[in-house]
Amino acid sequence: MKRLLPLLLFFIVPFAHAQKHEPVIVCFGDSITAGHGAPIGKSYPDYLQILLTQKGYHYRVLNMGISGDTTKDAVNRLPNVLAAHPSIVIVEFGGNDGLRGLPITATRANFDRIISTLQHAGIKVALAGITLPPNYGADYIHAINQTYVLAAKKFHTPLLPFLYEHVYNVPGAIQSDGIHATAKGNALVAQNIYRLIRPLLSK
Repeated sequence: MKRLLPLLLFFIVPFAHAQKHEPVIVCFGDSITAGHGAPIGKSYPDYLQILLTQKGYHYRVLNMGISGDTTKDAVNRLPNVLAAHPSIVIVEFGGNDGLRGLPITATRANFDRIISTLQHAGIKVALAGITLPPNYGADYIHAINQTYVLAAKKFHTPLLPFLYEHVYNVPGAIQSDGIHATAKGNALVAQNIYRLIRPLLSK
């Protein structure tokens, strides 16, 4: 019997570990998700992980943000996201499309491809939007803003129209570039994202 115990543990322990495997949330985006300019460990996905744990949710948050990425880059990175087998993906793109003045039709087609691919794989999707500085013109800014609204309606996804809601005007929350959040700002963004995905979470 004593000889059997190590053998039994060899099989039981991995099985117990698998039973405790935490579902994955992928934060899929550009420099805003990556935490550009903020200290390491102070991106919004880092704060989201802390917040979820505090709220009693057992998820593993993966930061898959890459600075400079457009929606076209996001389409190309979809296989990497799928390989993580997430249960939820928070999609945050479009800012770089807008800053580069890329055609709205192309951006919208890319969003369709991103969301439809994820949903086809059985993944829950939440959409986080961003807007542009006033100098880009009211018509183009409106078109960018509507891109998120249209995608959310088409694919029935939760939408946070402006990622920096209740953040942008908070002193010390945005870096001097006027685009990226500080550590303080990222903590506030994480709260916005938590409220966005809360209906998708399970304990």
